[in-house]
Amino acid sequence: MTEDVFMAGFGGQGILLIGNLLGQAAVIAGLNASFFPAYGPEKRGGAAMCSVIVSDREIASPVVGQPSTGLLLNQQSLDKYYAQLRSGGLCIYNSCLAEACSCQREDVSLLAIPANKIAMEVGNVKLANMVMIGALLARRPMVSLDKVKEALEIVLPERNRRFIPANREALDRGYAFATS
Repeated sequence: MTEDVFMAGFGGQGILLIGNLLGQAAVIAGLNASFFPAYGPEKRGGAAMCSVIVSDREIASPVVGQPSTGLLLNQQSLDKYYAQLRSGGLCIYNSCLAEACSCQREDVSLLAIPANKIAMEVGNVKLANMVMIGALLARRPMVSLDKVKEALEIVLPERNRRFIPANREALDRGYAFATS
């Protein structure tokens, strides 16, 4: 099993956090993982993206040319990266910040999830990234949701650990949305 995920949005949406989280969860689960972040020089608002590979085999390169899955959190990312998805792939996008692009493909599955809306129901729009990861794991169960929740203890800095219960709820809500 090898899954490669490309995640993109703008700075401040927690793209790098969820990429690191997924990679850590894979390691906790005894799998191999690579996390390859990339971002612009801007602190907030600029482009942020990463790729994560999770595999039960060794990973030769962290570079993902045509990902099997795209997690796209805004319109610019959807417009720019949707076409790069591999045939038979999956695109999960935040429908609160993006509308399906006009270049839809019959060979890629789409899941529109109102991540910002669900995050606000949990209590904070900043949890939209966790909603998206929950949805991803419902559709591509490369690691268990429990391992991702466990990895929160490693990835979140000490000052933010008080938010772990809300992060867990957001993960559950995203997972539930994608399975309903």
